[in-house]
Amino acid sequence: MTSFPSSRPRRLRVNPAVRRLVAENRLHPAELVLPVFVREGLSEPQPLSSMPGVYQHTRDSLRKAAAEAAGLGLGGIMLFGVPEQKDAVGSGATDPDGILNLAVADVRAEVGDDLVVMGDLCLDEFTDHGHCGVLTPEGVVDNDATLLRYADMGVAMAQAGAHMVGPSGMMDGQVAAVRKALDENGFAENVSILAYAAKYASAFYGPFREAVNSSLQGDRRTYQQDPANAQESLREVELDLAEGADLVMVKPAMSYLDVVARVADRFEVPVAAYQISGEYSMIEAAAANGWIDRERAILESLLSIRRAGASIILTYWAAEVAKTLREQG
Repeated sequence: MTSFPSSRPRRLRVNPAVRRLVAENRLHPAELVLPVFVREGLSEPQPLSSMPGVYQHTRDSLRKAAAEAAGLGLGGIMLFGVPEQKDAVGSGATDPDGILNLAVADVRAEVGDDLVVMGDLCLDEFTDHGHCGVLTPEGVVDNDATLLRYADMGVAMAQAGAHMVGPSGMMDGQVAAVRKALDENGFAENVSILAYAAKYASAFYGPFREAVNSSLQGDRRTYQQDPANAQESLREVELDLAEGADLVMVKPAMSYLDVVARVADRFEVPVAAYQISGEYSMIEAAAANGWIDRERAILESLLSIRRAGASIILTYWAAEVAKTLREQG
């Protein structure tokens, strides 16, 4: 007599309605953050060849993108400024009339409190050498001199209207320096810090270099984390939280889902993950060649990040995915 299995997990996969009912993880627009680039001096949005569908925005087109993001119910928008002029200390980052601070003010005026307005707090877009901090005469990033610049940058963005600042340079003590400056300048209660706590020296940042007109000379391995290490991320997160971070981020996402999971399991704060430019471009390129189903791959990649434990996902597909989720009901 044939023996049949009494337990049949396939019964819970039999049709879309059942699969939807028992789904363990879901995507929601409120958990998605849209990274956006705004470039000084543009008269119209500039498409990025390495990131199809992504643009360097003008101030006007940025406002439209922010209004759309708010209308779609996205959780936030992360702003990156691309200046016309750069110098050794990234002066444009702290200039109230610099492109990033103007963009923060523009977006805040457009969306008010309907969307969390975030600014990337780093000097790499503003320095002529492309590094995330001030250099010594020997060409090494000076950690403590950079902290002074970060403190001023955080205050400038807060004064422009940022709800949240994101220190991303992986300098030791960066969260403490920014938190102290914010607190001393009247922003103790209303400006939070999203710490890029575990940011790796990844090969997948390539397309981002085009997006911010990077001037990078050399690499960032002396301050961004070694891809070989995971335990180190727990220490970095713990330090950032002790220094006053309100949320923490793992960047990139795809190759570091184990790190996302370990951070989410260990710490009782919201954990973000950044689906970076290379992750975006690989899927877009494969889909353009007909090798994968584009929409399924996008949603699957985001669900993998959500499943690993991230409660917030930064993705260049945020607006598109929000529309897809709305259509799916």
